Amino acid sequence: MLGPTAHTDTFARDNLPPFAEWPVIDLTGFEYPEHLNAAVELTDRMVEQGFGDHVALIGNGRQRTYKELADWTNRIAHALVEDYGVQPGNRVLIRSANNPAMVAAWLAATKAGAVVVNTMPMLRSGELTKIVDKAEVTIALCDTRLMDELIACAKESRFLAKVIGFDGTANHDAELDRAALRKSVRFEAVQTGRDDVALLGFTSGTTGQPKATMHFHRDLLIIADGYAKEVLSVTPEDVFVGSPPLAFTFGLGGLAIFPLRFGAAATLLETASPENMIEIIETHRATICFTAPTAYRVMLKAMDEGADLSSLRCAVSAGETLPAPVYDEWLAKTGKPMLDGIGGTEMLHIFITNRFGDSFPACTGRPVTGYRAKIVDGDMNEVPRGTAGRLAVQGPTGCRYLADSRQTVFVRDGWNLTGDTFSQDENGYFHFSARNDDMILSSGYNIAGPEVEAALLAHEDVLECAVIGIADAERGMIVQAHVVLAPGVPHTPETAKLLQDHVKATIAPFKYPRSVVFADTLPKTATGKIQRFALRTATH
Repeated sequence: MLGPTAHTDTFARDNLPPFAEWPVIDLTGFEYPEHLNAAVELTDRMVEQGFGDHVALIGNGRQRTYKELADWTNRIAHALVEDYGVQPGNRVLIRSANNPAMVAAWLAATKAGAVVVNTMPMLRSGELTKIVDKAEVTIALCDTRLMDELIACAKESRFLAKVIGFDGTANHDAELDRAALRKSVRFEAVQTGRDDVALLGFTSGTTGQPKATMHFHRDLLIIADGYAKEVLSVTPEDVFVGSPPLAFTFGLGGLAIFPLRFGAAATLLETASPENMIEIIETHRATICFTAPTAYRVMLKAMDEGADLSSLRCAVSAGETLPAPVYDEWLAKTGKPMLDGIGGTEMLHIFITNRFGDSFPACTGRPVTGYRAKIVDGDMNEVPRGTAGRLAVQGPTGCRYLADSRQTVFVRDGWNLTGDTFSQDENGYFHFSARNDDMILSSGYNIAGPEVEAALLAHEDVLECAVIGIADAERGMIVQAHVVLAPGVPHTPETAKLLQDHVKATIAPFKYPRSVVFADTLPKTATGKIQRFALRTATH
């Protein structure tokens, strides 16, 4: 049963799925008081614990301590409640690139008891309107440099009544900033329940009607007190850097919740290109990096040219399967393993991962403490070890879609079905095969696209690649590889045959790409995931 709520606007709780459709939630080892405000725990509580003078956020030319962050967010929370009428349970949308002001806006709205909806700066008004109307958002906070699309959304939406600008730079010169500067640095945060919804995470890559995942205040702390504590062993001396947007739960966890929970520092980049991250790592001696394998490949090449990434003690790879060649090269050049992991918006963050001293190439690892996983067939029967099947997961977090019939697709028999094909070996380690829709059935053979990609990436002429299945009259489907070549390598049939022969020599020959398409770039999301669906769409 759910505990007490402080929400006077009961929309979020009213639109939780029926309990019968929830996954099993096991909170063993994660005990929190009935009343809990996650934003207070990440700011004011850290000041009380003696971290007031520690650097919390770095970005846009400034460093902010935990005391400065607590004061800043308290002032904004006052303004939200007193000047703009935010009530506990109201949905507040935030639109910004990764910067300290976005973190402050998220924390302040959370302190005010709002349910926050973080959104990507690249979204257009039509996409924003779908999100606003799904969540019945009435108030939006927006970096003044990104107002146009949100103002257009407000004209289209039935719900959005107020768009309030904040200064995403370090100048504090916008409507919300000016209102906040008049306020006290002390704020009595709303005594939200640990089971009150704090965050609506809209899934990435959604087509058609968006899905909103609902996360409680306790969930925001669970991912830090689980994965970040057990696997990353975060300390106050750590400095985080990464590319995932804060609008995605992977980025919010890795670049805000994890460092703030343990008194560490987060460096926030509005443009998180690999080159920018390299500069930040060198300048601030960053120790923990979150990004996708494609970015790590660029960073590896930069190391050959003299970049100093020796301060990194932990490189976390997620959002895209980690090819073995990238893992091997990183280990060879740094002496430290890259930690592959799998998470998801529905689960909030990483739930299966490698660990220091217990990691292997082409292996995702074992469940984070508190989680359990198994491989099942279409009828939810567990399959024998070594057999590929559907990944099913249970733990302290789980899927709760906002008023969505697709809840019963993701959750079956109390298990979260992530949409991934995995196998589990005899020693209990999980190995990724493909997203369920990335399996290619060709002449009766099941071929995992990521396995072919890993073989291609092991060739020195290949910078990036993506493998898809395309229709074929004779074989049903064939493997098609979209390849970005190293500079100077010719886009010729001879190069294509060279790569095909390489794949045949590396993995079972029937898996080789019968079609090779050379490209200058591959379509990617803001988090660095290759958009294979875009390649499929372009092919058909």
